[in-house]
Amino acid sequence: MLHELLLALLGFTGDFVVDEREQWETLGLNPDPDSRPHEPTFKLAPDLTFLQPSERSAIERLISLGFYYRELNHFATKSRNLTSIRTRKYPSTHEAPGLANGKTGKPSIYRRAIANGIVEILSVYRAAVLQVEQNLLSDPVPILATVTRGLNKFDVLLPPLYELIVEIECEDVRGGQLLNLLHKRCHCGVPELQACFQRLLWHGHQVLYNQLASWMVYGILQDQHGEFFIKSFGLIYDETESSHPDLIEKLMQKSSEDPSLTDWHLGFHIYLDMLPEYIHMPVAESILFAGKAVRVLRNPSATFRLKDTIHQPSFRLSQRGQGFVGTVASQKELLKGTILIAEELLPQSEADKIEAMLQELKGSSEFHKRLFESAVSSIRTIAANHLWQLVVIRADLNGHLKALKDYFLLAKGDFFQCFLEESRQLMRLPPRQSTAEADLVVPFQLAALKTIGDEDKYFSRVSLRMPSFGINVRTSQTEIAKKKINLDGSLGVLSHGITSSEMSLDGWDAIALEYSVEWPLQLFFTQEVLSKYCKVFQYLIRLKRTQMELEKSWAAVMHQDHTDFANQRKDRKNCSVSQQRRQRSRPMWRVREHMTFLIRNLQFYIQVDVIESQWNVLQAHVQNSHDFTELVGFHQEYLSALISQTFLDIGSVSRILDSIMKLCLQFCWNIENYDSNPNVTELEIITEEFNKKSNSLYTILRSSRLAGSQRAPFLRQFLMRLNFNSFFEASYCKRSAECSQQATADSWGPPARMRLGFPMINSCQYCAPAVIFLLWW
Repeated sequence: MLHELLLALLGFTGDFVVDEREQWETLGLNPDPDSRPHEPTFKLAPDLTFLQPSERSAIERLISLGFYYRELNHFATKSRNLTSIRTRKYPSTHEAPGLANGKTGKPSIYRRAIANGIVEILSVYRAAVLQVEQNLLSDPVPILATVTRGLNKFDVLLPPLYELIVEIECEDVRGGQLLNLLHKRCHCGVPELQACFQRLLWHGHQVLYNQLASWMVYGILQDQHGEFFIKSFGLIYDETESSHPDLIEKLMQKSSEDPSLTDWHLGFHIYLDMLPEYIHMPVAESILFAGKAVRVLRNPSATFRLKDTIHQPSFRLSQRGQGFVGTVASQKELLKGTILIAEELLPQSEADKIEAMLQELKGSSEFHKRLFESAVSSIRTIAANHLWQLVVIRADLNGHLKALKDYFLLAKGDFFQCFLEESRQLMRLPPRQSTAEADLVVPFQLAALKTIGDEDKYFSRVSLRMPSFGINVRTSQTEIAKKKINLDGSLGVLSHGITSSEMSLDGWDAIALEYSVEWPLQLFFTQEVLSKYCKVFQYLIRLKRTQMELEKSWAAVMHQDHTDFANQRKDRKNCSVSQQRRQRSRPMWRVREHMTFLIRNLQFYIQVDVIESQWNVLQAHVQNSHDFTELVGFHQEYLSALISQTFLDIGSVSRILDSIMKLCLQFCWNIENYDSNPNVTELEIITEEFNKKSNSLYTILRSSRLAGSQRAPFLRQFLMRLNFNSFFEASYCKRSAECSQQATADSWGPPARMRLGFPMINSCQYCAPAVIFLLWW
């Protein structure tokens, strides 16, 4: 009986100790043979009648440790075997029916690590059983007291461990989820059990640190079974292909357009299901960034390696060789140079430093959250600094930023002035869908030849595009508006038609620029960033074109006026015609001056108060920062400030400004054709519409909502430029007074309104856009 008891303590049943689960399966009484028992199934044989109830209870409490040992041992055996996991039934008492439920499971290196920790604990348990056997052989009396005293500490260890493996297998806990489960169970009030779980967690962290070292030192993702909290795009694609086909198609299209960006932008992501709760998201993002940065530094593009190798002095000397021998020597030198470039981007000393920090964490017996976060922050700083050197120093980031400012933000004003002058006659005609882009190439190249020298090495990266044309208003609405004007002659009806959100835009407003970006600047200038630059460019080029047309119309009329004055001096008898023309044109020139005043101040505000000031702020950040992610953040703030302070993010304001520029262009074209086709009514309509739009713009910009926003200081500068002599404010007050009188006339009825001289309109056309904006806000 002593040996039967000792064998039962090691998981072996016999005549003295039986397994009730096996008996149930033999008799076919177990309804679910694959279910896991919640209680120990080791019991004393029922035919042992000579035992007292107290002795039976004490022995059954002891042999339950054998049940837990057998289950834990089989879990460890199965988890440590990663080569094959097969469906099987237990043919003998050596098999654990609770652990083989007839299902095929996924391999898990984290479970294997936990299994190694369980094996350590079970080895201590086996040593204790062996010590009990030796004590009993030396002094056989009393048996139960000796066994109980030798194995008493395992009563608090083995049952919680069995509960742990039950939860692991029933819920298929793997990877970071397993670390999270162990971390929670470490918080208990039993010191022995706490030390046991901390040891298991230490084994799990060994796998985690190995994966972190592979990722953060070499940029390699070692995760064969999908248990790391950083996942590659390929694995995400496999899991989400069926549930999110639209998202996958969109990501694949973006990655196929530029494969070099796949790793950085789409290659790796944080997998929240495998992220332990005690590793916060900012720390996980730092780990993700550090690995991606190391991956970039260790794997530069072939074009970049070739370019840097060719510029090396050693490679230039090798080119002096002649014939076949010289060619072979050059190829060897080129291969050697590419390897050296990769080592220069991330020196081996820095990689060793990163690995040493991770090894120090790996060697600690406990997980210290503060030390872990500090080490991750230091590694991220190292990676960010070397990535900063690659992008800012070697790739000349500041030069490309200056080029984007020159061309996308119109800092090279002479170039775009020349381009608009060369293409002025072309832009008078609607763009042809098939040749619009080709038609613009000629004036674009001519402007470059006249204003840009050979020293500008960035101009070759700029190209002109016509991606799409403007959206035209529907014909039915336009015709209805015109018919109403012709019938009643009311200016308000036309105003209502033009202020529609569907007002047509000039087809040439779709002019856009493209900028060719090479590795590694693609990490900084993403497609989203370039699209923001293009959005600002389209806005500025429309503004520049409007200003030029206003100046050109003034120059043309002044030329005509000087010609008339010269003719007047020659022929004083026929001078009345020229004088009448000058008298008729004076009100139009006042309108033109108001348009010029608004457009010029808006352009000066954008170029000086917005672009130049924000550019100086960005330059200060570029000079003072040595962190790549900080630099990306500063550049995003720079672009956001440009869009915000130019009111491109306020739909109502941007639409009003587009309408004003459209009216200015229509006014200029009507003025130039005034001698051949005088149309006073249309000019009056444009004038009235411009007054309404400008007053609406002023009303919106001085509203309390905008005054309390983040753009308030910049908005006050623009308002100060517009209203420096209180002209806009006086005009606004005048319009408000007219609106009040009109509302009073509406209450009196049509006869009273006719006596006061108000037009027959149904509502006020001056304040409506501003009121609608404020109500919408």
